[in-house]
Amino acid sequence: MTDSLLRQLTWCVKSNACKSFDERCYDLLLKIPKGKVATYKKMAEALDTKAYRAVGQAMNRNPNLVTVPCHRVVNSNGEVGGYAEGSARKIELLREEGVEVSENGQINLFEFLHSFSD
Repeated sequence: MTDSLLRQLTWCVKSNACKSFDERCYDLLLKIPKGKVATYKKMAEALDTKAYRAVGQAMNRNPNLVTVPCHRVVNSNGEVGGYAEGSARKIELLREEGVEVSENGQINLFEFLHSFSD
């Protein structure tokens, strides 16, 4: 392997350029701690894109709900939003992690929103 090719491969791996959009979303998801949530929009911004709907689609395609916690991603207005196993299950998981969800499915983002810049 030439030095040039090795440098290109190293850059590709370090910059996440070799990963799919979905994989980049899942990597970012793993940074959201239990007891916190992120919005689709904030995730898109952290990925340096405006494609928040694509973030939602990536969450919907998540093949590993147990280890990649897509239930921690909610709508920008604080509504819980959709989930592969249903919104009731999403609410249950969030409450188990300490996120307060109102009876109408709202989350106080001032209290529970994760900041990716921290």
